[in-house]
Amino acid sequence: MSPNITVSRSHKKVKATIQLTGSKSECNRALVIEALSKGKVKVTNISDAADAVTLAGILRRESQEARIKSQDFETPTTDIPQPATEVNIGPAGTAMRFLTAYFTLQNGEVLLTGTERMKQRPIGILVDALKTLGANISYAENDGFPPLLIKGGFEQLTDTITIKGDISSQYITALLLIASSLPKGLQLHIDGELTSRPYVEMTLSMLQQAGIQHQWAGNVISIAPQDFRETSIWVEPDWSAASYWYAVAALANEAELFLPGLTSYSLQGDSIVTELMANFGITSQFKDGGVHLKKEPKPIIRKIFDLKSCPDLAQTLIVVCAALGHDATFTGLETLKIKETDRIAALQNELAKMGVKLIEKGQVYKLDCSEKFIPEHITIATYEDHRMAMAFAPLALVIPQVEIEEAEVVNKSYPAFWQDFEKAGFYLTK
Repeated sequence: MSPNITVSRSHKKVKATIQLTGSKSECNRALVIEALSKGKVKVTNISDAADAVTLAGILRRESQEARIKSQDFETPTTDIPQPATEVNIGPAGTAMRFLTAYFTLQNGEVLLTGTERMKQRPIGILVDALKTLGANISYAENDGFPPLLIKGGFEQLTDTITIKGDISSQYITALLLIASSLPKGLQLHIDGELTSRPYVEMTLSMLQQAGIQHQWAGNVISIAPQDFRETSIWVEPDWSAASYWYAVAALANEAELFLPGLTSYSLQGDSIVTELMANFGITSQFKDGGVHLKKEPKPIIRKIFDLKSCPDLAQTLIVVCAALGHDATFTGLETLKIKETDRIAALQNELAKMGVKLIEKGQVYKLDCSEKFIPEHITIATYEDHRMAMAFAPLALVIPQVEIEEAEVVNKSYPAFWQDFEKAGFYLTK
């Protein structure tokens, strides 16, 4: 259990330059592409987020072991069954989804597992799709959930599968990443409206950078069998991490922040934070090789926010609205209950500590700030969820002391978060 950190600030003017790590979303995709390309694709500006470090370590270890085996000319003993190699990805949800698909194409047998929370996160939709293709996957404990026993190398039974559009885009991405390596390729039919479309578009754009072409007609994405080309993929800094600095700017009286490396033509869906935070008076000017954030006085008018394409911004935006006492309505939060924690319940619990209610009505969530109060000290539980810690930390611009429990949970996606907070003038005590 990591220590708690109490965040405070003596004034509400913020001015700083913050260098963000590489995007976790881009990096994880690029790492799988690199592994599947067998050396043709190289990844630069790799994220130092714990999830990306975990995935990189596993994929590069697997690649090294494969090379060693290919150089071993001794005849293997085939009549002695070899135990499955255990691969533990810890709390890395993206790694679990991507590696589930990746290991179906590799030789040998793998037991893919993770933390206790990971064993509660559903993966049946992806497993069913892979088994339809012909993959050999079974559940080691509970049906529909990790750990998974994956026997690699399968005979493809079909090139056509259907998957619901309103599930995690990581299931769809996992299938698209391996599509060009399948003997028959893949025709992926999306049933219903596609949630988190920008993440699917990011995957296809990165595959295209590596030479993999696709067709997207209506609700069908088709990728034929084809080879990767030699190239280098540069990972842009993380727009999800940038969102917490937009929150800081929104809650400050005055703010001037510079985030180097971010571009206006990003592949990352969370770059829409520039539009969302414009509602709170935050301007985004792209120059000098990055983005300049500035706070300008502006009345908040927008009442409805659809976060279907950017669910990872939900906690940040909801906390900002709560801190400003802005009653708002949110839609597109369907996937939040199966993230690192049930993020809806977590938000409801923690916002209640300042008198704010997040009311669920079907698939619509209404923020009620009518009983909001500002305590001298608030303690925020993080529920093993990095985004809970980072979304609530900017409250220190509104509440004198904000104590974040198990503060090192930020390592999952943004290890330098607390150092950067200090750089921006926040005081931290353990």
